[in-house]
Amino acid sequence: FDSAIEFLKGLPLIIVASCDSQRHLWASLLTGIPGFLEVFDAKTLVVGALPQPDDPLSNNLQLGDALGLLAIDFASRSRLRLNGQLTLQTNDGLHIEANEVFGNCPKYIQAREITLTQDVQRPSNRHNLTNRDTSLSAEQQSWIANADTFFIASAYPGGGADTSHRGGNPGFLRVVNERQLIFPDYSGNMMFNTLGNIAVNPSVGLLFPDFEADRTLQLTGRAVVIWDKDRIASFPGAQRLVAFEVDEVVERRRAIGLQFGSPEYSRFNPR
Repeated sequence: FDSAIEFLKGLPLIIVASCDSQRHLWASLLTGIPGFLEVFDAKTLVVGALPQPDDPLSNNLQLGDALGLLAIDFASRSRLRLNGQLTLQTNDGLHIEANEVFGNCPKYIQAREITLTQDVQRPSNRHNLTNRDTSLSAEQQSWIANADTFFIASAYPGGGADTSHRGGNPGFLRVVNERQLIFPDYSGNMMFNTLGNIAVNPSVGLLFPDFEADRTLQLTGRAVVIWDKDRIASFPGAQRLVAFEVDEVVERRRAIGLQFGSPEYSRFNPR
C-alpha cells in the first residue's frame, strides 16, 4: 500500500465489483472529493463514499463480502487493483481489507481530464432517475456500440471479486442484439484474472460510464470466451473474444457527479 497512498489520495472515483444474493456480478462507480480514498493501515482501504440506493452495490455490502476495486486515473493512464473483503460499513463509507493489491499497464486507457461538480460534493442532491430492464433499448445499444471504455466485474466461485478496465476505439464492442454483446480481448498484462474467472464462473457485470451525459449503464449476465480463429480475425488486434448475454440492465442518470474532458485515445488501441 505504501507506494499507492499518494495515488489513491488524488482520485475522485473508484470502480467496485460486487455479488448479489442471486450470485450475479455487478460493477459500480463510487465518486468523491479527492482524499475520499484513504489507506487506513497496512491492509485496509477506507472508501469515504456509499452507493446510492438505486445502485445494485447498495444491496451487496454484507460484512465479509468479497469486493474487487479498481482505482484509475484517466489523465495519467494509471490504475491499481485491490481485491479483498468488506470489514466495516459506517455512515460515511466502507472499510475493505485487502488480500491482493497490484498495478496494471496503461494500455487502452483513453486519457481524460476530470473536473469536480457540485453533485460529487453533495451526492444526496443527485435525485437519480433509474431504468431497469432485462434487455437493451435501441438507445442503450447505440451507447455501447460507441463506447471507448467499460469495466468488467468477475469472481471465482466461493472467493474473491475482481474489476478490470477494457478500452478501445469507439466500435470495438459489437452489439449482436438486445441481449448479446461481443468484445475483443487484447494483449495486456498476461495475468488473465478476468478470463480465468470466466472459465470457472461465467457470471460477470459490465459498467459503461457515459462521460458526457453523467449517467451509467450497468449490466449483469453471463460470459464465455470465444477461441474460433475466423471470428477472432474479424476484430482487429483481438487475441480472443468474449461473448456476453444480458440478464439485467440498470441505467442510472446523474450517477457520476464528475465532468470529463474530451478523450485522448490510447496509441495502443487497435485500428
